[in-house]
Amino acid sequence: MPRETMTPRERWLAVLHRECPDRVPMDYWATAEATAKLKKHLGCAEDQAMYERLHIDRVITLGPAYVGPSPLPGEDIYGCRHRQVDYGAGVYAECVYSPLAQWQSVEEIARHYRWPSPDWYDYSSIPTQLKGWEAYPIRGGGSEPFLLYKKLRGEEQAFVDLIEHPDIVDYCLGKLFDLAYENTRRIYEQAPGKVMISYVAEDLGSQESLMFSLEHIRRFLLPGMKRMITLAHQAGVVVFFHSDGAIGAVLPEMIELGIDVLNPIQWRCKGMEREALKRDFGDRLIFHGGVDNQYTLAFGSVAEVRAEVCENLCLLGEGGGYVLAPCHNIQAVSPPENIVALYQSGYEEGWIN
Repeated sequence: MPRETMTPRERWLAVLHRECPDRVPMDYWATAEATAKLKKHLGCAEDQAMYERLHIDRVITLGPAYVGPSPLPGEDIYGCRHRQVDYGAGVYAECVYSPLAQWQSVEEIARHYRWPSPDWYDYSSIPTQLKGWEAYPIRGGGSEPFLLYKKLRGEEQAFVDLIEHPDIVDYCLGKLFDLAYENTRRIYEQAPGKVMISYVAEDLGSQESLMFSLEHIRRFLLPGMKRMITLAHQAGVVVFFHSDGAIGAVLPEMIELGIDVLNPIQWRCKGMEREALKRDFGDRLIFHGGVDNQYTLAFGSVAEVRAEVCENLCLLGEGGGYVLAPCHNIQAVSPPENIVALYQSGYEEGWIN
């Protein structure tokens, strides 16, 4: 086995700058339940021991501390209420109260609702968060406002608003983008030159196609995303674009907007074939993810996992520009043996000759 000559930070930077790393870096995304099962399987008490055991080049996330007004009992700072839903192997939080659903005009929302402020956060601890993690890639800032908007207005109503209440969408997304922008700017300010990656995210795709029309994406999302991308690039930060699903129809416009990294590469979705993505966009995008968790990690065999890792290294990693990772959060249904096979195969086969 070759010997590592780079730290995780150096390895990521090499890929992001289209230089040659010692091996393909590997990232980890999983639910808490899946991580607990994996640590038990490996006999690791701490997350860091698991990362080291599997040669995972983990990303460290910086963020401010919340010091603002205390939310009402059972609510988050946006006024949303959640309940824990048991899905058999764990729980997830489902929004069950949307505070903006009761109002039907911008005027009503402006009159009755108090938006969170960046002043509700203390950013002074960010330099301290960096200590001890100098050898690792650093993430900070970013945006995903429509995800929040769906909670504020309700999942169905949020999409109806795109047609029936575009003024409400404009107003609310404007507030959410403003908050994300200022939050990101202050993080950069506290860690100059240290943040490598910011997520400019929005789930735009379903299994078969876009969930939004291109017209609505261009109208409601792209201007705010462009503003976030410009802020990141001005700070020397790489823009990591996350969107689930079949997003091929909008991908050229996202590249024109300035995204640098595409995640999570759900290649079983229509139009997201790995060969075509690499062929059409490999000179303009870094690819992150690609190990399927709809079938392969969840229900496939160890041999299938190993084979898919090798396929990804060949298809997405050809000529560089690839970070090996699951195509979204590994779920608790995935056998630990499959997860181990992912990273063992990546470590064994991912060396750069």
